[in-house]
Amino acid sequence: MRLGDTIVALSSGATPSGVAVIRLSGPAVQELLLAVTGVVPKSRQFTLRSIGAGTALDRGLVAFFPGPTSFTGEDCAELQVHGSPAGVRAILKLLVGQGARLAEAGEFTRRAFENGKLDLVEVEGLGDLLEAETENQRRQALARLEGGLSSKIGGWREQLLDLRAEIEARLDFSDEGDVGEALPEGFGHSIAALDQDIARALSSVEHGRIVREGIRVALAGPPNVGKSSLLNALARSDIAIVTDEAGTTRDVREVPLDIGGQLFVLLDLAGLRDTDSKAEAEGIRRARQAMQSADLVLWLEAPDIEPVEPPADLAPLLRVSTKADLGQVSPDADLAVSTLDGTGVEQLLQRLADLGQDYTGGEPALLSRERDRAALVAAREALGWAMRLLDEPELAAEQLRLASSALERLVGRLDPEMVLDRLFTSFCIGK
Repeated sequence: MRLGDTIVALSSGATPSGVAVIRLSGPAVQELLLAVTGVVPKSRQFTLRSIGAGTALDRGLVAFFPGPTSFTGEDCAELQVHGSPAGVRAILKLLVGQGARLAEAGEFTRRAFENGKLDLVEVEGLGDLLEAETENQRRQALARLEGGLSSKIGGWREQLLDLRAEIEARLDFSDEGDVGEALPEGFGHSIAALDQDIARALSSVEHGRIVREGIRVALAGPPNVGKSSLLNALARSDIAIVTDEAGTTRDVREVPLDIGGQLFVLLDLAGLRDTDSKAEAEGIRRARQAMQSADLVLWLEAPDIEPVEPPADLAPLLRVSTKADLGQVSPDADLAVSTLDGTGVEQLLQRLADLGQDYTGGEPALLSRERDRAALVAAREALGWAMRLLDEPELAAEQLRLASSALERLVGRLDPEMVLDRLFTSFCIGK
């Protein structure tokens, strides 16, 4: 990415479409608008113009957004034209011929970050919003994008600055009459209160992760117990192959499913049994591994299959008695279902929706990434050392500085290059 260029991209969906939005950002936006539309519209007002240079390529709405009060902080423009593949290609070719450069993935958003319009956690919120598939994901991403986490981090940083100022004033001006040598009473309690506040925020990371990545639900049990049939019934689609031959499923199949606005990832696993088949044995090994990492295990039992006890130390487990149409239900079952006549399927979906509420909580979690967790853990570790080193003010001040640095890295004020390239390449072109 080269800062200083004027970039252009199709920002809307793939053509053909009803409307196509072409975005521009950079120092030459006004010159490009004059060249291809003959006018620079009034700020933030759409103007209907013919688009072309000598030959009209299309007719559409043109808007100009002057920097620094634009999305990227630079002069920006939008051309809303007909979503014709040929028309869009011709306009992009014209703009590139006039001096613009085709934008790279995420380059508009990266410029917004570089120009201080968004911090790194807000950028991540925008990325999550673009990828949101469920209502919970949308709400969580929007809360992050709108600065909920940034505001909280800003408050913690202000407290750290005040605490550091108290110590450093005594280090630098202890010989002044109005600055005492001893720290104020309750100084250590202030550090402890900040540490507890960060700890409370840390407790929500797992809820946020589950919303972002989904609740992983393993469908497990012996062969032919009805795992693949239940997966098809829950997904309302013939996704998995179903036969009466044991060992049909030999790999972990992941199926995302929106249940009650929460993303669930259903894992169809190989049936657990002893086998001489190397391929099936590998599938069983992967099944056991997936069960250990799942957030919830649906342990399936059927009246026509010899029961098997689930492995110990699994995630929360829900016993489901399948093939209820045969007239027998396992006495230990939490629910009974039949994929043949639909008995219990809706009840199971509702049970999963209720469990989803328990996993994710009511309000959107602002923390949802491993990077969030690592930064806050580092900040807490530094605060812990600061409390233990209050008798050595120079060392305590350094630990408070390290805590502040951990938070500054989270919002991208320090060492942002470590995450920027990977983050922005996941964005679509034109965003």
